[in-house]
Amino acid sequence: MKKTSLLFLLISAFTFAQQSLLDQKISSIIKDKKATVGVSVLGFEDGFKYDKNANKKLPTLSVFKFHIACAVLDLVDQGKLSLNQKVVLKESELLPKTWSPIKEKYPTGDIELTLDEIIDYTVALSDNNGCDKLLKMIGGTQTVQKFMDSKGVKGFQIKVNEDEMHKDWKNQYKNYSTTKSAVTLLKSFYDGKILSKKSTDYLMKIMLGTKTGMNKLVEQLPKNTPIVHKTGASGKYDNDLTVAENDMGIVTLPNGKHYAIAVFVNNSTETEVVNCKMISDISKIVWDYFNK
Repeated sequence: MKKTSLLFLLISAFTFAQQSLLDQKISSIIKDKKATVGVSVLGFEDGFKYDKNANKKLPTLSVFKFHIACAVLDLVDQGKLSLNQKVVLKESELLPKTWSPIKEKYPTGDIELTLDEIIDYTVALSDNNGCDKLLKMIGGTQTVQKFMDSKGVKGFQIKVNEDEMHKDWKNQYKNYSTTKSAVTLLKSFYDGKILSKKSTDYLMKIMLGTKTGMNKLVEQLPKNTPIVHKTGASGKYDNDLTVAENDMGIVTLPNGKHYAIAVFVNNSTETEVVNCKMISDISKIVWDYFNK
């Protein structure tokens, strides 16, 4: 056997052993948990892949605000919208019983914000009223679906807005993604295949400033680790059910390389603390794998 062939076999065996160890560690975290957990990891430079329950269609919750922002920014790229344009938010558009930093700051509504400000509220702060305003501006969820379909995004569906999900919590299941779809989309986004470079850089910067879900993917990573991410959470419903506790993002390693990671916790009857800890622990294990 040639030395190059032997070296390749040794490297392959080592890589397989390392991946098996990674899978064992992740499996130990979700073992015996009363929840379905989807995990996908994609190394950008080395093509590393890890998947567990990666093709299950799991509710996205606010993770879908990334997809919505992409559809909005595509219209900005086309010149049909402008980040500087003024957008009026009427009092009737600011639903009171929903997560909305906009509503907290402007309780009576009837305000003008730039499109830029609404995107920032919607993505970095996960504002539900801002989200529905964006959808209203671009023609609804079907516009987002059509855009994602045009980019070849598989395993993703968006049917309802935040208002519809609040009227009936079971509507949350109508918006879904697989974790495999999530990391594949993040890689395409990073590579500039979804938006223009200007819009890609813009949205990356906003997601770098995400302020929600700091007890998920970010929690156990070294301080100031660059992570571009979007979170989602459902809250509790019948029989202490959590529809979803999610986070997906792009992590920059100390060596300058990157990986995308998506962890979606679905149909869990565990506590919020346990659900978020699973995401946090898996994130740390993956970080350690890439920094071994």
